[in-house]
Amino acid sequence: MKLGFVGLGKMGENMVENLLAHGHEVVVYDLSSEAVGKSAGKGAFPAASLEDMASQLAVPRVFWLMVPSGDPVDRTLDSLRSLFERGDVVIDGGNSNYHDTVRRGRELAERGVSFMDVGTSGGLEGAKDGACMMVGGDRDVFTLLIPLFKDLCVDNGYGYMGKSGAGHFAKMVHNGIEYGMMQAIGEGFDILRNSGFAFDHHEVARVWANGSVIRGWLMELVARAFQEDGELEYLSGEIADSGEGKWTVETALEQGVSIPVIADALFRRYRSRSKDNFSDKVVAALRHEFGGHGFIPKKK
Repeated sequence: MKLGFVGLGKMGENMVENLLAHGHEVVVYDLSSEAVGKSAGKGAFPAASLEDMASQLAVPRVFWLMVPSGDPVDRTLDSLRSLFERGDVVIDGGNSNYHDTVRRGRELAERGVSFMDVGTSGGLEGAKDGACMMVGGDRDVFTLLIPLFKDLCVDNGYGYMGKSGAGHFAKMVHNGIEYGMMQAIGEGFDILRNSGFAFDHHEVARVWANGSVIRGWLMELVARAFQEDGELEYLSGEIADSGEGKWTVETALEQGVSIPVIADALFRRYRSRSKDNFSDKVVAALRHEFGGHGFIPKKK
């Protein structure tokens, strides 16, 4: 399949590499000409502008957006609007707020353009080697795009979630759950650190990652972080967040659903910005390991 790909940041670059490895033809555009050149060096077709990208694709065209949520998505869609033809498909693979997605889907549908929202999980490694994708939008369009999702994802790692907005809604809740799981891991290691026993945090995480009830990718990642430094002295405990946890809590309040674990995990991230402790360092290290999210170095 031939498609246009807009946004060659950490996730986008790896996804393009994945697509190329599976034999897809990818026309790439980014505000950074250096990023475009890097992907072109791996086999992608470079585009100097969105107009150039559109001209290299046959109608109906597929445009995959991997740009930051909010205004960057709207600005990109505004730039593409005059280029759209009926039957074109736009995929938003970023972490957009589902309210924005519903609005964008409705607006583009009036122009005969299908807007698909794809919540993408798996971090940088998943983008390159096989991700997990939650897809919202028109089911018939989803069916046509299965070759893309199949190649970009691990086995059984993609699925149709429902109408426009459902993919990003599912990803929002996924990230809320992720907040709670990461917080629990961080607090567990804080207890170990203060126990009076001389625990090797890397060794504990390595064992827990193999066969235990709490095994999983997050535990493998924290083991990797501890292998670098068992006390995580290279970073502060200040934890950033990209919005999905907040959106999850806001949605729960709107629905009257009780989510104390996720809400507390979100508030702990806010609290981490005023007080430093070990559990926050563990969560900050996990974000860095799976998503390449920058961490805040410890002040000297």
